[in-house]
Amino acid sequence: MAYAEQAARTEVEPPTLSTNTTETRIPQAAILAFERGGIGAVGKTFEEGEWITPQLDELMFSIFSRPRRKRESLRWEMLRAVLPHFLFNLQSERRAFEIAEGHYDLGNDLFEVMLDRSMTYTCGYWKEAQNLQEAQEAKLKLACDKLDLRPGMRVLDVGCGWGNFAEYAARRHGVSVVGLTVSKEQSAFAERRCQNLPVQILLQDYRQHRGSYDRIVSLEMIEAVGRKNMKQFYAWAANCLRPQGHFLVQAISADTISRTSPVSLDEFFVWIEKNIFPNGYLPTITELTTVNHSKLIVRHIEEFGSSYDRTLLAWSENFERGWSRLESKYSMQFKRRWSFYLNSCAALFRIGGVQLYQVLYSKGRE
Repeated sequence: MAYAEQAARTEVEPPTLSTNTTETRIPQAAILAFERGGIGAVGKTFEEGEWITPQLDELMFSIFSRPRRKRESLRWEMLRAVLPHFLFNLQSERRAFEIAEGHYDLGNDLFEVMLDRSMTYTCGYWKEAQNLQEAQEAKLKLACDKLDLRPGMRVLDVGCGWGNFAEYAARRHGVSVVGLTVSKEQSAFAERRCQNLPVQILLQDYRQHRGSYDRIVSLEMIEAVGRKNMKQFYAWAANCLRPQGHFLVQAISADTISRTSPVSLDEFFVWIEKNIFPNGYLPTITELTTVNHSKLIVRHIEEFGSSYDRTLLAWSENFERGWSRLESKYSMQFKRRWSFYLNSCAALFRIGGVQLYQVLYSKGRE
């Protein structure tokens, strides 16, 4: 039974978690934290070193699998955490650089340890891949194939990261690329990486950019756009796209903070927004496909969330293996928090609580 269906059908409080479930052994301290304060308390106590487990992803899979009813004791805490998302535009142009300062600018050394050689911080495509490097290259190939890139085309990369797509597309397909990022660390790295290619990297919020492009790509940047800015984002992309052009979005998607969203997913969303991705928002599939107002047409949708489970576990393995290169700069508390983030996200994709979509749009003749 799907996670959302389990939550919807539950009318009573869940039974006390066993310390010896069929999935994995759950430490008593984690059980107590879960019963006292939900997923947020589980994350906090793990970060503070109150319990350990050799299989964190499986433990979180077991916890996320538990059907739960929203309790009054946690409802007000959740309301206080999410109310600003509904009352204010947390992803306004004025606040556009906050997510970079709180996450992507933590240090390139962290991401060089965790990611593959291409510095790709988005889901890989594991359909035929045997390792992370192959999965990330397969994803870039998939994106370029869907965009139908041809030599001489002008391409806009919205949320270009460390320049992985820009370099790949310029080298393999002979296109020129303009990459946008709000991260100073990413911008400097991408500029060095692409200095001998027809690639321009701009430290700029998308709303400040104007241009005309044959193709636009945005790989997991839309999570920083925000609920209140979704229509504006698609309208802006349509204005930048030439007639008969293609626009590809890769997006992490979920139903969060709603009447139908699972309580554990909502609690984790609050935890990750506070501790990992400030001002983040996961668009729903409806938001990704209802774009008629923007002159864009949905041409193709592909979901491969199971690939994110494997991608996140590969990142977690790299992070653990390379910790000795980071421990002089980052604390053990940071290490545990980051591990909780990676493994909990893997568990959510495994259970189907979160999805990963590639959506291809096109623009008609004008």
